[in-house]
Amino acid sequence: MSGAALRVLRAGALTTVQDLGRPGYAHLGVPRSGALDAGAHALANRLLGNRPDAAALETTLDGVGLRALAPLTVAVTGAPCAVRVSGRAVAWGAPVRLRAGAELEVGRAESGVRAYVAVRGGLCVPPVLGSRSTDLLSGLGPPVLSAGTVLPVGPAGPDPVRGVDVPALPGMQGELVLPLRPGPRADWFEPASIAALWRARFRVSPASNRIGLRTEAGARLIRARGGELPSEGMVLGAVQVPPDGLPVVFLADHPVTGGYPVVGVVPAGPALDAAAQARPGVPVRFVRAR
Repeated sequence: MSGAALRVLRAGALTTVQDLGRPGYAHLGVPRSGALDAGAHALANRLLGNRPDAAALETTLDGVGLRALAPLTVAVTGAPCAVRVSGRAVAWGAPVRLRAGAELEVGRAESGVRAYVAVRGGLCVPPVLGSRSTDLLSGLGPPVLSAGTVLPVGPAGPDPVRGVDVPALPGMQGELVLPLRPGPRADWFEPASIAALWRARFRVSPASNRIGLRTEAGARLIRARGGELPSEGMVLGAVQVPPDGLPVVFLADHPVTGGYPVVGVVPAGPALDAAAQARPGVPVRFVRAR
């Protein structure tokens, strides 16, 4: 480690350390976890010349407050928000230099849900199974941030700090459109329900979290058969339908197995990044994936 660090002054509603997660352990019952908005996480690291797998902070709705314990360079991406250094407004979506003792305040999300705070060199909390990600379902990784936590920062790599090399990621739009590949258990539902799924309008439920985006107020899917489905493996983006008939889109901290039928899968990529930024009440609809 470099000896540099950040101290948490204000932890926010839910701030965790996230990197690319710990894939490859599903057979041991360990979810992948990792940054929910992978594109925003990647952009923050790219701006700072970090490796793609460098750990950063993921905030939820109301940001975080930090103090630099050494000179550092940071970048904030994801949900647009006000960013201040010791009370002075600075750029969002661009590298920002902090002097030792400077206080970084990442404000409330103006749209979307999750912001990403990366630091040049990456956060060097102890890895678990090769990842520094906090997994809320299994409890692996560092604990959810609290005031007073000190986060060590690693040494800077050889790549330079960059300017804004791509357009800053937009906030959540007025509707979340999720491409869906039907199966493997679409045959567990009435054909009329599957046909209605493409016309249905759901809303993001306040019960959504890092485990899954829950829906409400849409056309409920009706089963074509009774009984229970034996527990089977789940993947990122799987759309499981519990007994209430309202789809749940599995996100990064999803369980590795489940017993409710999966009507389809949302492919990993921009659509799931958008799901990570969807606020409660945002309309949701599913379209056939091409």
